[in-house]
Amino acid sequence: MRNTDKQIDPLPEEFVSEDEAAEFWNTHSITDYEEFLEPMSLDVDLKRRHFEIEIDEESFLALRASARKHRKPVKQLASEFLKEKLTTG
Repeated sequence: MRNTDKQIDPLPEEFVSEDEAAEFWNTHSITDYEEFLEPMSLDVDLKRRHFEIEIDEESFLALRASARKHRKPVKQLASEFLKEKLTTG
């Protein structure tokens, strides 16, 4: 049951910036504003999945150095290496 004695700040009509909204919600609970919430429909189409694998530090450092040399993100280069190795055997 909601405590009706609690003083609740009015919900702004709109926020000037994302920072202003973040500051407001960092100091307020959404449960105090449930009456303003509206249901919405959301379609999600996940096309990619990401997985984690463990590698030793020496391999990671070599991969990172190679990624810098090729000017690519580490995860992209790792994926390319794996795909290449798996398709060529």
